[in-house]
Amino acid sequence: MKFYFFLIAMPVIGGFIGWITNLLAIKLIFWPVEPINFFGIKFQGIIPKRRFEIAKNIGIALESEILSFEEFAALLTSSSLKYEILDKIKNILNDRIIDKLPLFIPKKMVSNFFNEAIDYYGLPVIEDLKRDIMNKAREEIKIGKLVEEKINSFDIIKLEELIIKLSKRELRQIEILGGLIGFFIGLLQALVSVFLKM
Repeated sequence: MKFYFFLIAMPVIGGFIGWITNLLAIKLIFWPVEPINFFGIKFQGIIPKRRFEIAKNIGIALESEILSFEEFAALLTSSSLKYEILDKIKNILNDRIIDKLPLFIPKKMVSNFFNEAIDYYGLPVIEDLKRDIMNKAREEIKIGKLVEEKINSFDIIKLEELIIKLSKRELRQIEILGGLIGFFIGLLQALVSVFLKM
């Protein structure tokens, strides 16, 4: 009877210790928010302690590995968008200028003239504007810096809630994995102990 109790108790205790250890490790990523002294050792959660460094690294990674300024700008200056801009210019001309011309000026002829001019010169003008805006924006807009500042502006509790919300399932799996590993280590210890007593 003692043998079976030992064989069951060790894995259960090991599983509980493994689960509690991983649960505590996950909590210590965020907690404590403010540094505390623990027997003379200053202690703080990893994210609160290194949030500015983490935010900077996320910004750098985002800009260099995920979405560079050039890729972002290309999305904003796609061919379809250029034609939409040209159509918008034509509509503005027709609605706000040509319709207000005096009656003796042939509106249809003026409208056709402007539309043909926009069709002919529009894309090169947009390309020139795009190049000028891109050069100016490249100097002034830093995507990585914007992301870094946005992350740093988050309240640390809100940041914790966001991270947990985004990775709740994975964090739960880590807890369960800790319990399973602890269970099997406890089982192995029980079997080794029983084997050595034989």
